[in-house]
Amino acid sequence: MGFGLKPREEKFYGYLLENTQLIRDAAEILQVALNREGDLSELMIQIDELEKQADANTAKIVGLLHKSFITPLDREDIYAIAHKLDDVIDCVQGVIERMELYNAGTASDGAKELGYLVAKTSKQIDKAFTLLPEIKKQREKLEERCAKIIEFEALGDRLYRQEMAKLFRECTDPIEIIKWKEILLHLEETLDISEDIANLLKGVIVKYA
Repeated sequence: MGFGLKPREEKFYGYLLENTQLIRDAAEILQVALNREGDLSELMIQIDELEKQADANTAKIVGLLHKSFITPLDREDIYAIAHKLDDVIDCVQGVIERMELYNAGTASDGAKELGYLVAKTSKQIDKAFTLLPEIKKQREKLEERCAKIIEFEALGDRLYRQEMAKLFRECTDPIEIIKWKEILLHLEETLDISEDIANLLKGVIVKYA
């Protein structure tokens, strides 16, 4: 990794980075699904594979925590961050799964915009974790990434409320309302969990930078 880290530290950061890249990949699949640019059943296979990889990486991190006497960050922080990263992919999987199972209609522009915010947030998460091994030197940049994630989540909150109001106001099919209510909820939850990650990182910055 090139930061002068000890082998076990490299493993911790390596597994975390693998999961942030999986989040970026999942967000790209989400974009394809919301824009109906691919077969949902095929996209479901792809997102399931990413989710399995993320679960495996998270299990490796937890196993490493049990084996390691010294860790690069507090055990509680590593554990919480690892599981939150996994949760992001679970939420994205939940969106695509519901689109496929419910045979949902065309996504609204607002739903697509929420997906776009998920993609933008995923890039900020990935970039933030590349800075984590040099937290003292990269404090300012890391704080900027966290601020961006929180900004995108706030935008997502407003957009989610607008879309939910629009859904109940304009959609006349009660079944479609039920479908998209759940899908929108999962999109918004993905951004909420991303904000949780940013806040965990901010706590780590206070401790170590």
